[in-house]
Amino acid sequence: MSLDSSLKSKGKLDGVRSVMTRAERMAKLTNDKRFDPKQDQVLGLPKTKSVEK
Repeated sequence: MSLDSSLKSKGKLDGVRSVMTRAERMAKLTNDKRFDPKQDQVLGLPKTKSVEK
């Protein structure tokens, strides 16, 4: 019995993510001097576009 083509998942998740994780956003915003970990809250960070690889 063969596997249906719709059930194959190889290569489906290799695309570019459109949004970074919270830790990645904190690092990027800190480098851009838009976030200070000592003063700003972690919740409610603005979303940033991820860098294409």
